[in-house]
Amino acid sequence: MATLVPFRALRPRPDAAAEVAAVPYDVVNAEEARTLADGKPLSFLHVSRAEIDLDPGTSPYDDLVYQTAVSNFERLRLDAPLEQEGSPSLYFYRLRMGDHEQTGVAGTFSVDEYERDVIRKHERTRKDKEDDRTRHIVELRAQTGPVFLTYPAAAAVGAIADRVTAAKPLFDFTAEDSVRHTIWRLPDADVPALVQAFAGIPLLYIADGHHRAASAMRARQAMRNNGGAHDADKFLAVAFPHDQTRILPYHRVVKDLGSRSAAEFLAALRQQTDVRDGSPEPSGPGEVSMYLDGRWYAIHLAPPPPNTSAADRLDVARLHEQVLAPLLGIGDIRSDKRIDFVGGIRGPRELQRLVDDGQAAVAFAMYPVSVADLMSISDAGGIMPPKSTWFEPKLRDGLLTHLI
Repeated sequence: MATLVPFRALRPRPDAAAEVAAVPYDVVNAEEARTLADGKPLSFLHVSRAEIDLDPGTSPYDDLVYQTAVSNFERLRLDAPLEQEGSPSLYFYRLRMGDHEQTGVAGTFSVDEYERDVIRKHERTRKDKEDDRTRHIVELRAQTGPVFLTYPAAAAVGAIADRVTAAKPLFDFTAEDSVRHTIWRLPDADVPALVQAFAGIPLLYIADGHHRAASAMRARQAMRNNGGAHDADKFLAVAFPHDQTRILPYHRVVKDLGSRSAAEFLAALRQQTDVRDGSPEPSGPGEVSMYLDGRWYAIHLAPPPPNTSAADRLDVARLHEQVLAPLLGIGDIRSDKRIDFVGGIRGPRELQRLVDDGQAAVAFAMYPVSVADLMSISDAGGIMPPKSTWFEPKLRDGLLTHLI
Protein backbone atom coordinates (compact mmCIF):
# COMPACT_ATOMS: atom_id res chain seq x y z
CA MET A 1 0.00 0.00 0.00
CA ALA A 2 1.06 3.61 -0.53
CA THR A 3 1.00 5.90 2.48
CA LEU A 4 -0.06 9.48 1.78
CA VAL A 5 0.35 11.88 4.70
CA PRO A 6 -1.08 15.43 5.01
CA PHE A 7 1.42 18.10 6.03
CA ARG A 8 1.50 21.73 7.08
CA ALA A 9 2.89 23.28 3.92
CA LEU A 10 4.96 26.42 3.94
CA ARG A 11 3.72 28.37 0.92
CA PRO A 12 3.63 31.85 -0.57
CA ARG A 13 0.57 34.00 -0.47
CA PRO A 14 -1.44 33.52 -3.68
CA ASP A 15 -0.50 36.97 -5.03
CA ALA A 16 3.21 36.12 -4.73
CA ALA A 17 3.14 32.53 -6.00
CA ALA A 18 4.27 33.32 -9.54
CA GLU A 19 7.19 35.42 -8.29
CA VAL A 20 8.36 32.75 -5.82
CA ALA A 21 7.98 29.68 -8.06
CA ALA A 22 11.22 28.51 -9.65
CA VAL A 23 12.35 25.74 -11.97
CA PRO A 24 13.83 22.67 -10.25
CA TYR A 25 17.36 23.29 -9.02
CA ASP A 26 18.83 20.51 -11.16
CA VAL A 27 17.54 21.54 -14.61
CA VAL A 28 19.69 24.68 -14.78
CA ASN A 29 23.35 25.41 -14.16
CA ALA A 30 24.53 28.30 -12.01
CA GLU A 31 24.77 30.74 -14.94
CA GLU A 32 21.27 29.89 -16.16
CA ALA A 33 19.87 30.13 -12.63
CA ARG A 34 21.54 33.52 -12.15
CA THR A 35 19.92 34.80 -15.35
CA LEU A 36 16.48 33.46 -14.43
CA ALA A 37 16.63 35.04 -10.96
CA ASP A 38 18.05 38.38 -12.10
CA GLY A 39 15.80 41.18 -10.89
CA LYS A 40 13.54 38.69 -9.10
CA PRO A 41 14.29 38.91 -5.37
CA LEU A 42 11.47 36.51 -4.49
CA SER A 43 12.59 33.73 -6.84
CA PHE A 44 13.12 30.48 -4.97
CA LEU A 45 16.34 30.00 -6.95
CA HIS A 46 17.96 32.22 -4.32
CA VAL A 47 17.30 29.33 -1.92
CA SER A 48 17.70 26.26 -4.12
CA ARG A 49 20.77 27.59 -5.99
CA ALA A 50 22.17 30.08 -3.47
CA GLU A 51 25.55 30.22 -5.24
CA ILE A 52 23.92 32.66 -7.69
CA ASP A 53 24.20 35.34 -4.96
CA LEU A 54 27.94 34.74 -4.50
CA ASP A 55 30.96 35.41 -6.67
CA PRO A 56 30.81 33.57 -10.00
CA GLY A 57 32.98 30.49 -9.81
CA THR A 58 32.06 29.76 -6.19
CA SER A 59 31.79 26.00 -5.76
CA PRO A 60 28.16 24.93 -5.29
CA TYR A 61 29.42 22.80 -2.39
CA ASP A 62 31.16 25.62 -0.53
CA ASP A 63 30.05 26.10 3.09
CA LEU A 64 29.08 29.66 2.24
CA VAL A 65 26.52 28.42 -0.30
CA TYR A 66 24.54 26.57 2.37
CA GLN A 67 24.85 29.48 4.80
CA THR A 68 23.53 31.80 2.11
CA ALA A 69 20.67 29.40 1.34
CA VAL A 70 19.61 29.49 5.01
CA SER A 71 19.74 33.29 5.20
CA ASN A 72 17.93 33.65 1.85
CA PHE A 73 15.24 31.23 3.03
CA GLU A 74 14.71 33.23 6.21
CA ARG A 75 14.53 36.46 4.21
CA LEU A 76 12.08 34.98 1.72
CA ARG A 77 9.81 33.78 4.51
CA LEU A 78 9.52 37.42 5.61
CA ASP A 79 9.47 39.16 2.24
CA ALA A 80 7.15 36.99 0.13
CA PRO A 81 5.90 36.21 2.73
CA LEU A 82 5.83 32.43 3.09
CA GLU A 83 3.10 31.26 5.43
CA GLN A 84 2.65 27.87 7.08
CA GLU A 85 -0.74 26.22 6.97
CA GLY A 86 -2.55 26.11 10.31
CA SER A 87 -3.40 22.42 9.89
CA PRO A 88 -2.07 19.49 7.84
CA SER A 89 -3.55 19.18 4.38
CA LEU A 90 -3.11 17.77 0.89
CA TYR A 91 -3.22 19.43 -2.51
CA PHE A 92 -3.96 18.79 -6.16
CA TYR A 93 -1.32 20.22 -8.48
CA ARG A 94 -2.21 20.58 -12.17
CA LEU A 95 0.31 21.21 -14.95
CA ARG A 96 -0.97 22.35 -18.33
CA MET A 97 1.36 22.67 -21.32
CA GLY A 98 -0.28 23.26 -24.67
CA ASP A 99 -2.94 20.60 -25.05
CA HIS A 100 -1.38 18.34 -22.39
CA GLU A 101 -2.73 18.35 -18.85
CA GLN A 102 -1.85 16.28 -15.78
CA THR A 103 -3.16 16.54 -12.22
CA GLY A 104 -1.22 15.10 -9.31
CA VAL A 105 -1.61 14.71 -5.57
CA ALA A 106 0.82 16.84 -3.56
CA GLY A 107 1.60 15.62 -0.06
CA THR A 108 4.25 13.76 1.87
CA PHE A 109 5.19 10.12 1.41
CA SER A 110 6.96 7.53 3.53
CA VAL A 111 10.75 7.34 3.65
CA ASP A 112 10.35 3.82 5.05
CA GLU A 113 8.37 2.82 1.96
CA TYR A 114 11.11 4.31 -0.22
CA GLU A 115 13.63 2.12 1.60
CA ARG A 116 11.40 -0.97 1.30
CA ASP A 117 10.89 -0.43 -2.45
CA VAL A 118 7.17 0.25 -2.18
CA ILE A 119 8.30 3.46 -3.86
CA ARG A 120 10.35 2.13 -6.75
CA LYS A 121 13.37 3.52 -8.56
CA HIS A 122 14.83 3.19 -12.03
CA GLU A 123 17.93 5.40 -11.84
CA ARG A 124 21.28 5.35 -10.07
CA THR A 125 22.17 8.41 -8.02
CA ARG A 126 25.49 10.21 -7.72
CA LYS A 127 27.04 10.65 -4.30
CA ASP A 128 28.07 14.27 -4.86
CA LYS A 129 24.52 15.26 -5.79
CA GLU A 130 23.11 13.32 -2.84
CA ASP A 131 25.62 15.00 -0.52
CA ASP A 132 24.54 18.42 -1.77
CA ARG A 133 20.77 17.99 -1.36
CA THR A 134 21.17 16.13 1.94
CA ARG A 135 23.08 19.05 3.38
CA HIS A 136 20.60 21.50 1.85
CA ILE A 137 17.72 19.71 3.63
CA VAL A 138 19.55 19.46 6.94
CA GLU A 139 20.74 23.07 6.97
CA LEU A 140 17.32 24.48 6.05
CA ARG A 141 15.38 21.83 7.98
CA ALA A 142 13.13 21.75 4.96
CA GLN A 143 12.45 19.81 1.77
CA THR A 144 12.05 22.59 -0.74
CA GLY A 145 11.37 20.75 -3.99
CA PRO A 146 8.98 17.87 -4.64
CA VAL A 147 9.82 14.46 -6.03
CA PHE A 148 7.79 13.58 -9.14
CA LEU A 149 6.03 10.23 -8.61
CA THR A 150 3.68 8.25 -10.81
CA TYR A 151 1.19 5.55 -9.85
CA PRO A 152 -1.30 3.21 -11.53
CA ALA A 153 -4.35 5.41 -12.12
CA ALA A 154 -7.05 4.85 -9.50
CA ALA A 155 -10.70 5.77 -10.04
CA ALA A 156 -11.17 6.71 -6.38
CA VAL A 157 -8.39 9.30 -6.58
CA GLY A 158 -9.69 10.62 -9.89
CA ALA A 159 -13.18 11.13 -8.52
CA ILE A 160 -11.88 13.26 -5.63
CA ALA A 161 -9.67 15.21 -8.03
CA ASP A 162 -12.63 15.98 -10.31
CA ARG A 163 -14.65 17.31 -7.39
CA VAL A 164 -11.91 19.39 -5.75
CA THR A 165 -10.55 20.91 -8.96
CA ALA A 166 -13.99 22.19 -9.91
CA ALA A 167 -13.63 24.77 -7.11
CA LYS A 168 -11.51 27.92 -6.99
CA PRO A 169 -7.77 27.15 -6.78
CA LEU A 170 -5.25 28.39 -4.26
CA PHE A 171 -2.66 29.23 -6.95
CA ASP A 172 -3.17 29.69 -10.68
CA PHE A 173 -0.52 31.27 -12.89
CA THR A 174 1.32 30.75 -16.16
CA ALA A 175 5.10 30.69 -15.96
CA GLU A 176 7.55 32.22 -18.44
CA ASP A 177 7.76 28.93 -20.34
CA SER A 178 3.98 29.00 -20.94
CA VAL A 179 3.31 26.15 -18.50
CA ARG A 180 0.25 26.82 -16.37
CA HIS A 181 0.50 25.83 -12.69
CA THR A 182 -2.72 25.42 -10.70
CA ILE A 183 -2.91 24.18 -7.10
CA TRP A 184 -5.97 23.43 -4.99
CA ARG A 185 -5.91 22.86 -1.22
CA LEU A 186 -8.20 20.00 -0.26
CA PRO A 187 -11.10 20.85 2.02
CA ASP A 188 -10.49 19.22 5.39
CA ALA A 189 -13.47 16.91 4.86
CA ASP A 190 -11.88 15.38 1.73
CA VAL A 191 -8.47 14.63 3.25
CA PRO A 192 -9.35 11.26 4.91
CA ALA A 193 -10.99 9.98 1.72
CA LEU A 194 -7.90 10.79 -0.37
CA VAL A 195 -5.60 9.16 2.18
CA GLN A 196 -7.80 6.06 2.07
CA ALA A 197 -7.85 6.04 -1.72
CA PHE A 198 -4.05 6.06 -1.82
CA ALA A 199 -3.95 3.18 0.66
CA GLY A 200 -5.40 1.04 -2.13
CA ILE A 201 -2.52 1.81 -4.50
CA PRO A 202 0.07 -0.99 -4.22
CA LEU A 203 3.16 0.78 -5.55
CA LEU A 204 4.51 4.21 -6.40
CA TYR A 205 7.28 4.92 -8.91
CA ILE A 206 9.83 7.72 -8.96
CA ALA A 207 9.61 9.39 -12.34
CA ASP A 208 11.88 12.38 -11.67
CA GLY A 209 13.73 13.32 -8.49
CA HIS A 210 15.77 10.26 -7.50
CA HIS A 211 18.38 12.46 -5.81
CA ARG A 212 15.75 14.34 -3.82
CA ALA A 213 14.26 11.09 -2.53
CA ALA A 214 17.63 9.55 -1.68
CA SER A 215 18.67 12.77 0.04
CA ALA A 216 15.50 12.81 2.13
CA MET A 217 16.41 9.35 3.41
CA ARG A 218 19.97 10.40 4.20
CA ALA A 219 18.82 13.64 5.81
CA ARG A 220 16.56 11.71 8.15
CA GLN A 221 19.48 9.61 9.33
CA ALA A 222 21.75 12.64 9.70
CA MET A 223 19.15 14.44 11.79
CA ARG A 224 18.60 11.36 13.94
CA ASN A 225 22.34 11.19 14.54
CA ASN A 226 22.23 14.79 15.71
CA GLY A 227 19.45 14.10 18.18
CA GLY A 228 16.32 15.08 16.28
CA ALA A 229 14.41 14.28 13.11
CA HIS A 230 11.01 15.86 13.57
CA ASP A 231 8.80 14.99 10.58
CA ALA A 232 11.79 13.69 8.59
CA ASP A 233 10.15 10.27 8.14
CA LYS A 234 8.32 11.70 5.14
CA PHE A 235 9.37 13.40 1.92
CA LEU A 236 7.61 15.95 -0.27
CA ALA A 237 6.28 14.70 -3.60
CA VAL A 238 3.58 15.09 -6.21
CA ALA A 239 2.13 11.83 -7.55
CA PHE A 240 0.55 11.76 -11.01
CA PRO A 241 -1.55 8.92 -12.48
CA HIS A 242 0.33 6.90 -15.05
CA ASP A 243 -2.13 7.67 -17.84
CA GLN A 244 -1.48 11.41 -17.49
CA THR A 245 2.29 11.25 -17.04
CA ARG A 246 4.15 12.29 -20.19
CA ILE A 247 7.69 11.19 -21.00
CA LEU A 248 9.57 13.00 -23.74
CA PRO A 249 12.64 11.54 -25.47
CA TYR A 250 16.23 12.25 -24.56
CA HIS A 251 18.19 12.73 -27.79
CA ARG A 252 21.90 12.20 -28.47
CA VAL A 253 24.46 14.31 -30.34
CA VAL A 254 28.04 13.26 -31.04
CA LYS A 255 30.71 15.88 -31.64
CA ASP A 256 32.77 14.04 -34.26
CA LEU A 257 32.80 10.90 -36.40
CA GLY A 258 36.26 9.81 -35.34
CA SER A 259 38.46 9.23 -38.38
CA ARG A 260 35.53 8.76 -40.77
CA SER A 261 33.94 11.21 -43.16
CA ALA A 262 30.14 11.49 -43.18
CA ALA A 263 29.97 9.25 -46.28
CA GLU A 264 32.27 6.65 -44.70
CA PHE A 265 30.28 6.64 -41.47
CA LEU A 266 27.00 6.22 -43.36
CA ALA A 267 28.48 3.32 -45.36
CA ALA A 268 29.70 1.62 -42.18
CA LEU A 269 26.31 2.15 -40.57
CA ARG A 270 24.52 0.58 -43.55
CA GLN A 271 26.66 -2.52 -43.10
CA GLN A 272 25.68 -2.62 -39.41
CA THR A 273 21.92 -2.02 -39.62
CA ASP A 274 19.00 -1.00 -41.85
CA VAL A 275 19.22 2.70 -42.80
CA ARG A 276 16.73 4.51 -45.02
CA ASP A 277 15.71 8.06 -45.83
CA GLY A 278 13.72 9.34 -42.89
CA SER A 279 12.07 12.21 -41.05
CA PRO A 280 13.07 14.22 -37.95
CA GLU A 281 10.87 12.11 -35.65
CA PRO A 282 10.94 8.31 -35.31
CA SER A 283 7.68 6.58 -36.18
CA GLY A 284 7.79 4.18 -33.23
CA PRO A 285 9.95 2.02 -30.95
CA GLY A 286 12.92 0.44 -32.63
CA GLU A 287 13.43 3.36 -35.01
CA VAL A 288 15.91 6.22 -34.50
CA SER A 289 16.01 9.35 -36.65
CA MET A 290 19.55 10.40 -37.54
CA TYR A 291 20.63 13.80 -38.87
CA LEU A 292 23.91 13.64 -40.79
CA ASP A 293 25.41 15.93 -43.42
CA GLY A 294 22.20 17.89 -43.98
CA ARG A 295 19.83 14.91 -44.27
CA TRP A 296 17.51 12.92 -42.02
CA TYR A 297 17.68 9.13 -42.04
CA ALA A 298 15.72 6.39 -40.27
CA ILE A 299 17.80 3.77 -38.48
CA HIS A 300 15.93 0.53 -37.85
CA LEU A 301 17.64 -1.06 -34.87
CA ALA A 302 18.25 -4.79 -34.85
CA PRO A 303 16.10 -6.75 -32.38
CA PRO A 304 17.81 -7.44 -29.05
CA PRO A 305 19.06 -10.97 -28.32
CA PRO A 306 16.71 -13.37 -26.50
CA ASN A 307 16.49 -12.99 -22.71
CA THR A 308 17.70 -9.38 -22.86
CA SER A 309 16.61 -7.37 -19.83
CA ALA A 310 13.84 -4.80 -20.17
CA ALA A 311 16.36 -1.98 -19.64
CA ASP A 312 18.67 -3.32 -22.36
CA ARG A 313 15.74 -3.57 -24.77
CA LEU A 314 15.21 0.18 -24.67
CA ASP A 315 16.12 2.04 -27.85
CA VAL A 316 18.74 4.15 -26.06
CA ALA A 317 20.55 0.97 -24.97
CA ARG A 318 20.27 -0.67 -28.40
CA LEU A 319 21.53 2.48 -30.16
CA HIS A 320 24.55 2.48 -27.89
CA GLU A 321 25.31 -1.21 -28.45
CA GLN A 322 24.71 -1.18 -32.20
CA VAL A 323 25.94 2.27 -33.26
CA LEU A 324 27.49 4.57 -30.67
CA ALA A 325 30.00 2.14 -29.21
CA PRO A 326 31.09 0.06 -32.24
CA LEU A 327 31.03 2.76 -34.92
CA LEU A 328 31.70 6.00 -33.02
CA GLY A 329 33.80 4.72 -30.14
CA ILE A 330 31.53 6.18 -27.45
CA GLY A 331 32.25 4.54 -24.10
CA ASP A 332 30.52 5.36 -20.84
CA ILE A 333 28.04 8.08 -21.74
CA ARG A 334 28.23 9.42 -18.18
CA SER A 335 31.83 10.49 -18.75
CA ASP A 336 32.55 10.50 -22.50
CA LYS A 337 33.04 14.14 -23.55
CA ARG A 338 32.22 13.46 -27.19
CA ILE A 339 28.53 12.86 -26.56
CA ASP A 340 25.90 15.29 -25.34
CA PHE A 341 22.15 15.16 -24.79
CA VAL A 342 19.15 17.22 -25.77
CA GLY A 343 16.00 16.60 -23.78
CA GLY A 344 12.43 17.72 -23.61
CA ILE A 345 10.66 19.95 -26.07
CA ARG A 346 13.80 21.28 -27.79
CA GLY A 347 13.57 18.26 -30.06
CA PRO A 348 14.77 17.59 -33.62
CA ARG A 349 14.99 21.25 -34.61
CA GLU A 350 17.67 21.79 -31.96
CA LEU A 351 19.50 18.65 -33.09
CA GLN A 352 19.56 19.91 -36.67
CA ARG A 353 20.83 23.32 -35.54
CA LEU A 354 23.68 21.78 -33.54
CA VAL A 355 24.86 19.76 -36.54
CA ASP A 356 24.39 22.55 -39.09
CA ASP A 357 26.30 24.97 -36.83
CA GLY A 358 29.20 22.53 -36.52
CA GLN A 359 28.76 21.92 -32.80
CA ALA A 360 28.08 18.24 -33.51
CA ALA A 361 28.77 15.88 -36.40
CA VAL A 362 25.72 13.66 -36.07
CA ALA A 363 22.50 13.67 -34.06
CA PHE A 364 20.09 10.91 -33.08
CA ALA A 365 16.43 11.66 -32.32
CA MET A 366 14.88 9.01 -30.09
CA TYR A 367 11.36 7.68 -29.66
CA PRO A 368 10.19 8.25 -26.07
CA VAL A 369 10.26 5.57 -23.40
CA SER A 370 6.76 4.66 -22.19
CA VAL A 371 5.49 4.82 -18.62
CA ALA A 372 4.84 1.08 -18.91
CA ASP A 373 8.56 0.58 -19.68
CA LEU A 374 9.50 2.66 -16.64
CA MET A 375 7.22 0.63 -14.37
CA SER A 376 8.28 -2.77 -15.69
CA ILE A 377 11.99 -1.94 -15.37
CA SER A 378 11.44 -0.61 -11.84
CA ASP A 379 9.42 -3.73 -10.91
CA ALA A 380 12.28 -5.93 -12.10
CA GLY A 381 14.77 -3.98 -10.01
CA GLY A 382 16.43 -2.72 -13.17
CA ILE A 383 18.23 0.53 -13.90
CA MET A 384 17.56 2.52 -17.04
CA PRO A 385 20.51 3.71 -19.10
CA PRO A 386 21.51 7.30 -18.29
CA LYS A 387 19.55 10.03 -20.06
CA SER A 388 16.64 7.77 -21.00
CA THR A 389 13.70 9.94 -19.96
CA TRP A 390 12.79 13.61 -19.91
CA PHE A 391 9.66 14.58 -18.02
CA GLU A 392 7.81 17.66 -19.20
CA PRO A 393 6.15 19.80 -17.95
CA LYS A 394 8.09 20.13 -14.71
CA LEU A 395 6.97 21.00 -11.21
CA ARG A 396 8.04 24.29 -9.64
CA ASP A 397 10.04 24.67 -6.44
CA GLY A 398 8.89 27.02 -3.69
CA LEU A 399 5.14 26.62 -3.99
CA LEU A 400 4.87 23.93 -1.30
CA THR A 401 7.69 23.35 1.18
CA HIS A 402 7.83 20.62 3.83
CA LEU A 403 9.41 21.83 7.06
CA ILE A 404 11.18 19.17 9.10
